[in-house]
Amino acid sequence: MTIIAERLPEPPMCTNYAAARRDQLFKHYGIEPPDSPWRDDVYKDYPAPIIRRVDGAERADVATFGIVPRKHIPEGVKLFDTMNARSETVGEKRSFSGAWKKQQLCLIPAEAFYEPNYESGKAVRWRIGLASGEPFAIAGLWREWSEPEGPALSFTMLTLNADEHPLMNRFHAPGKEKRGVVILPREAYSDWLACRSMDEARSFLNLMPADKMHAEAFPAPPRAARAATA
Repeated sequence: MTIIAERLPEPPMCTNYAAARRDQLFKHYGIEPPDSPWRDDVYKDYPAPIIRRVDGAERADVATFGIVPRKHIPEGVKLFDTMNARSETVGEKRSFSGAWKKQQLCLIPAEAFYEPNYESGKAVRWRIGLASGEPFAIAGLWREWSEPEGPALSFTMLTLNADEHPLMNRFHAPGKEKRGVVILPREAYSDWLACRSMDEARSFLNLMPADKMHAEAFPAPPRAARAATA
């Protein structure tokens, strides 16, 4: 059944990220990559890999970015974005509460994510990742949709207020609330997927310390380059 989700009160925090490559899924996450391809840079409604626990085993599947895909927004309803879920209210918002209460948790394998920095007086795209240069996993939620060709998956990233974070408070327009995606420590991947309650899951929702992260200006590639696949 198609649902109608609330419009987010603020623009979503992360709307573009660099997905982990196929070879990294096995080397870093210990998971065989799915058969379907995905692009290097991921935007709204683009397919990308997520890692879930299904019947007690961890597996990678391709899902679309935004837990309510555009094609599932009813005709006549103004388009809204669901790429990000606010951790503070995730259990209250119709778009996300079902997946949260069912503990449909996932890892979102990534190399980096992109945010606008306004310190120069205009929006400059920055690339943000780990100081080590390693791929990482963002905490996410997933849900399943019925499609004519069969079941399909979608996902969203969990975010937290970052007003006091030394790095993440540098992004987004002046005067807007600062937000940060939840990057999970590598040793927490399996425990996150195994959470059995909302309280347990909330214990994982923390911002990565700034000294473990790296950020730099990174202009957007030409549109033609976005078509490259992993």
